[in-house]
Amino acid sequence: MQHPSLNIAIRAARSAGKLLIRYLDRVDLLKVESKSHNDFVSEIDRSAEAVIIQELRARYPDHAILAEESGAQGRGDWLWVIDPLDGTTNYLHGFPQFSVSIALLHKGRLECGVVYDPLREEMYTAARGQGAQLNDRRLRVASRPSLQGALIGTGFPFRNQRHIDAYLGMFKDMTMATAGLRRPGSAALDLAYVAAGRTDGFWEIGLAQWDCAAGALLVQEAGGTVTDLAGGKTYLETGNLVAGNLNVHQAMLELLRPHLNERLPA
Repeated sequence: MQHPSLNIAIRAARSAGKLLIRYLDRVDLLKVESKSHNDFVSEIDRSAEAVIIQELRARYPDHAILAEESGAQGRGDWLWVIDPLDGTTNYLHGFPQFSVSIALLHKGRLECGVVYDPLREEMYTAARGQGAQLNDRRLRVASRPSLQGALIGTGFPFRNQRHIDAYLGMFKDMTMATAGLRRPGSAALDLAYVAAGRTDGFWEIGLAQWDCAAGALLVQEAGGTVTDLAGGKTYLETGNLVAGNLNVHQAMLELLRPHLNERLPA
């Protein structure tokens, strides 16, 4: 039996996705603002977020919300974490890699999550203890035993670049140890691809909760492992995340460990 909250999240993600597609060929007309260095928001981000919140509020008026553009709303044990457009810079350039990400937490524990790619009409869903699916097809992480031959996803720390030197060291070592790295620009989709076995692993520094909450649950429910850079469980707080199957994940941690220091929390 599907998690009841998952149906609501799917409906909200589809509604937001339709809006994103409708304006995709008119991005030059959108009002765009800079929130911080290399971090942009457009009126479509805000409109898509409003559509999602309206859907969730209609069914769960007492649940708290943490959304990228409108921030925290309400308090309680149940918390919806929303990114209405993960990959805004891609979207504004017409680069076809962006997604809608919605997750539900209960007392800090991930309960269900949705990552929706409206361009490809791919709906990635997961509920705790019930597995992960792509358009109703069961997902499993790749079975690769090591980093040799692995395809790894990543994302540059674009919001805060004080860790860029540590990251570039990680990037170099990972490049030399694997078949290649990919940086498509939507962390939520990157994690969904790990869950689907399209990539063997993923890591990034400085993510927000809304970037990775739903994707992390997808990986876990597809049989993978998600931790912070030290192998702990603080990735939603620190925004530093490593994901993959058990073997690849462990190999990634070992390769990344020499680049950690007191200025780069796990």
